[in-house]
Amino acid sequence: MNLRLDPPEKANAAITLPASKSISNRALIIAALCGGGPQVLHPALCDDTAAVVEALSTTSDTINVGPAGTAMRFLTAYFATRQGRVVTLDGNDRMRQRPIGPLVEALRSMGADITYLGEEGFPPLRIQGAALHGGDVVMDGSVSSQFVSAVMMIMPVVGGGTLHLMGDIVSAPYFHMTAAVMRDMGAQVEVSGNDIVIEEGYEGNDCIVEADWSSAAPWYALAALLPGSSLRLDGLSSHSIQGDAHLVEIASQLGIASRFDARGVTLDSSHFIGCCCSCFADMTATPDLAMSWALLLCLLERSFRMTGVRTLRRKESDRLEALRQELLKLGYVLKIESDDAISWYGERVSGTIGPPVIDTHGDHRLAMAFAPAAVRFPGLVIGDAQVVDKSYPAFWRHMRQAGFMISELAQ
Repeated sequence: MNLRLDPPEKANAAITLPASKSISNRALIIAALCGGGPQVLHPALCDDTAAVVEALSTTSDTINVGPAGTAMRFLTAYFATRQGRVVTLDGNDRMRQRPIGPLVEALRSMGADITYLGEEGFPPLRIQGAALHGGDVVMDGSVSSQFVSAVMMIMPVVGGGTLHLMGDIVSAPYFHMTAAVMRDMGAQVEVSGNDIVIEEGYEGNDCIVEADWSSAAPWYALAALLPGSSLRLDGLSSHSIQGDAHLVEIASQLGIASRFDARGVTLDSSHFIGCCCSCFADMTATPDLAMSWALLLCLLERSFRMTGVRTLRRKESDRLEALRQELLKLGYVLKIESDDAISWYGERVSGTIGPPVIDTHGDHRLAMAFAPAAVRFPGLVIGDAQVVDKSYPAFWRHMRQAGFMISELAQ
């Protein structure tokens, strides 16, 4: 499905954001580890969460999670604890290119029986459930926070212990989120620097899932691109356990204020700053915001350099290369500096003739990040637009609600 986007003069809408798939998937795994007693209230209704739900409910010995990265990582740890169960866990072609070795290595040190069925260090996996043990576990924290979270969640049911993280830690707010969800559901977790101490046992409390801060990024971008708009995002809290709530601070650098009340947040761009000095940011803790932030800064003609982006190479797409290619269609020349920094200092070339057609590279975050670019490029086309179903199925309906004219094009 290819969609053409034509923007309004102002964006006016009250949007109910989707529930956090990150919290939902953690809570669903923990509920399953507790025998299904705890309730997960208001979970996300999206493809990623559906993949977890289906995997936890099936009796099949072959499970394919498609492009769902959290499902692959969390289910690897979950099924490793299921004594007497043998499963083959696989994904789509892109998933088979995403590393899982550090997680498998950590689980094997706990007694897991996991075999690679293809390339060493990558899915698919054959997992034979075993009696795992806790204790002291050492693992690499420099590849993916999802590996850390996967081990954290099973620790209470395998005796508890201490997880020692090695290397340069990436996306730390995500395993802090995991710790918060675990505490909500009755686990004792203490994070101290690179050590995570987890006691044995869950109390089996219910979990209420909050709205998704990652999905707020394109709405903050619209507030910046269309100053004076009225945008309200219901369901968000100033006390969120999600690292991407850092959006509030990022947006404030552009003069966009976040006004919170009991229902959510209203974006106030009446004091929008626009172009000023260059922006330098470390995105190590919040990589999911990098694409939206980088694109917005280009659209505002504001030069920038971002570090801490190396994990973007291994997401649903190679997000660094995908971002470079698609920005070029808009005339912006993004520079990739090795694998851990991107920059743009105003270099422009002629873009495509006619409305640009954005290739989403099978990546939901890229589709949503580029949608606000229609403000500067009316008639912008988003290809394979249904990829947003992975995390935010109502995104295009909400864009229409905000005043965008969206038409489906023949392919």
